[in-house]
Amino acid sequence: MTKRPTADPSCGLPAWAGQDDLTTYGENTWCPGCGNFAILNAAKAAVRSLEGDGIGRDRIVMAAGIGQHAKIFDYLGLSGVYSLHGRAIAVAQGMKLANPDLSVIVFVGDGDTMGEGLAHLLFAAKRNADVTVVMHDNGVYALTTGQRSPLSPEGYKGPSTPHGNTEQPLNPLVLTLEAGATFVARGYSGDIAGLTGLIADGVRHKGFSFIDVLQPCVTFNNRYAEYNELAKPMDGGPLSFDDALALARVQETLPTGILYRAERGSAEELLTRGRNPVRDSGCRSDRLAAVRLLLDG
Repeated sequence: MTKRPTADPSCGLPAWAGQDDLTTYGENTWCPGCGNFAILNAAKAAVRSLEGDGIGRDRIVMAAGIGQHAKIFDYLGLSGVYSLHGRAIAVAQGMKLANPDLSVIVFVGDGDTMGEGLAHLLFAAKRNADVTVVMHDNGVYALTTGQRSPLSPEGYKGPSTPHGNTEQPLNPLVLTLEAGATFVARGYSGDIAGLTGLIADGVRHKGFSFIDVLQPCVTFNNRYAEYNELAKPMDGGPLSFDDALALARVQETLPTGILYRAERGSAEELLTRGRNPVRDSGCRSDRLAAVRLLLDG
């Protein structure tokens, strides 16, 4: 895993660099007003909240896919793996299996995860992998100038759909609920405090946590006015599975918060049975001896 150094003001970096210990040397290239800034700030606040619970940042790692969302890997001072397009959730599961003591946060975009990476998302939810997936949901492929994504609304006009998108978008909340996720939530980048709580709660949850973050793209799909009207904290919650599924299908409003939470054995608990491969793997000679024993047996 890579560990990026924090900013050093002596290097002539931008004025914003080095303002906090979770800021890296990376120059931020998101568009002014992008919802990704709020997700970055919420992630930082969530890390500090988790540290207050005794979950140190030395145990919090991240993975990211490819897209505008993934630049958060360059800007957030945590260790992790910058993954491939659509493969961040698979990488995150490997990290968690190798060292179950880690808390793994996966930053993904709606394009790379609901498109190429959809199978990884669904099977991680199915097996209840103990990772937290934060999906930056802007409804477009913003890194490549605004092509339609699997979550683009019907009628969306972009480079790949100049006459308007003719398809209905997928519903990520319904998909993850039906696949078996044990923590499903919706956040909004316009509510940093609420989003902070969702990320922290997702990490605390033992099992697969999915947070769909409504995140307007001010350049290609600016939906701030719509989300400011429709995205409001839900009353109560979490809900029963059936009620959560019904609420996830509602389009007239976009309630934010934890729709569903359940307790079920995680994939790592069931597979490792308390063993930590990183801690308990033994020395090289012991591993070779075990291999010889298997081959000779």
